[in-house]
Amino acid sequence: MRKLLFAITAFSLVFTQAWAQGNVVDQIIKEANDNSMLEQLAYELLDKNGPRLVGTPQMQNAHEWAVNRYNGWGISARNEQWGEWRGWERGITHVDLIEPRVKTLEAMQLAWSPPTNGIVDAEVTVIPNVQNESEFKNWLKTVKGKFVMIDMAQLSGRPDYNWEKWGTKESIEKMEADRRDAMRAWGERIRNTGYNSRELPGVLEEAGAAGILISNWSRGFGVNKIFGARTKSIPTIDIGLEDYGTLFRMVEYGDVPKIRVEVTNKDHGTVPTYNTMAEIKSAVNPDQYVMLSAHFDSWDGGTGATDNGTGTIIMMEAMRILKKVYPNPKRTILVGHWGSEEQGLNGSSSFVEDHPEVVKGLQALFNQDNGTGRVVNISGQGFLHAYEFINRWLEPVPRSISNEINTNFPGAPGGGGSDYASFVAAGAPGFSLSSLSWDYGTYTWHTNRDTYDKVVFDDVRNNVILTAILVYMACEDPEFFPRDKAELGTNPRTGQPREWPSPRKPTRKGGND
Repeated sequence: MRKLLFAITAFSLVFTQAWAQGNVVDQIIKEANDNSMLEQLAYELLDKNGPRLVGTPQMQNAHEWAVNRYNGWGISARNEQWGEWRGWERGITHVDLIEPRVKTLEAMQLAWSPPTNGIVDAEVTVIPNVQNESEFKNWLKTVKGKFVMIDMAQLSGRPDYNWEKWGTKESIEKMEADRRDAMRAWGERIRNTGYNSRELPGVLEEAGAAGILISNWSRGFGVNKIFGARTKSIPTIDIGLEDYGTLFRMVEYGDVPKIRVEVTNKDHGTVPTYNTMAEIKSAVNPDQYVMLSAHFDSWDGGTGATDNGTGTIIMMEAMRILKKVYPNPKRTILVGHWGSEEQGLNGSSSFVEDHPEVVKGLQALFNQDNGTGRVVNISGQGFLHAYEFINRWLEPVPRSISNEINTNFPGAPGGGGSDYASFVAAGAPGFSLSSLSWDYGTYTWHTNRDTYDKVVFDDVRNNVILTAILVYMACEDPEFFPRDKAELGTNPRTGQPREWPSPRKPTRKGGND
């Protein structure tokens, strides 16, 4: 009789646990689908606030907005300073071709570019095809007061897929060969100056150029990548592929194009930089943590929609849902919205340095950063026991979501790429929820087209459900994730054993070099 009672009790306990688990999972799914705030969060973050370049007022506004949003949901949140950065605020970029004809050009100053200090009319010239550094130094005497083009003009603004759709086999092969030859010739042209492409802006600035013109094409229709300027006193401006090619050809054919340029911005000196942190504290295991993770900053050619606005709103929405349906977690739930990921994982690596207690007590971290698509890959990041834990946590995820996901165990530890790597390098279990492409690398990653309209909300909603369930399951798991590392094998390039990545030293004061 006693054995029977014990068996009934054990069965009841297992049934009760399974029912409770299923109930919370069902509530997560229902809340994510029926009461989603994703579109509103995306509007407020992307359209209303705009891009979040480290050191800008827009980044600070976004930090304050996130804290207020969390507090409104009853979630404790704070902005935690990790360093300082050059404060800068984007203004107007306006460029007109005024000779030999009139046209307003597609143009955008690079991040941290100096202004023009008024409207400037100037001729345009191109890095010359010299034989050696001596010839180039003689040519430098002619650049004073001119805008200098330092990139190759593309032979075609049609992406490869467009050539493959419409071109003949012969025309495609010819274009590929011509492009390779042009790139090789341009590389030689740059080398013959005696400088590399990173050094040239400073050399031209010192020679008295009025500004630098580039065109960093992203190999898609109308898409350029927008990064940071390397000049201190003259503007650096990215020109759209089509307009850049027009200017380039005018110079090459012996005409003298002239442009009218106005670039405005503000320098705010040195400003503090932050991570936004929010938590749902556990009364059971308060010193063990399950973390949600996404970098908050972006480049500012667009509004940082898929890099990493989508990751940000996934984590915010998952936290909102967990607070509503799972308010008393068995481990503390912590979210990190990291600053300055784009300059080298600075916010997250600073957090790892500053919070060894979180690293020590970390059950798991789930990071999302590579675009708007549904999650299709999860790696074990080189942790020996990742297989049993990740598969256990994935079990209650709806099959319509989990069937899309490929897993790789034990995998290899990420040495960079996104903020999970800061935790992996410290020996803590950080996992990347890696997304389907949606042509991320070409059309939205660091580009002028990374905007709200590129967000695929159905995929993002699926990622919210996945993330919230993984966090819930990791909180409920009676076992603590062990830190055993798998054998990483041999590096085929060196023949040496692969090594676990080392923690990187964050740059805590940047933007002024």
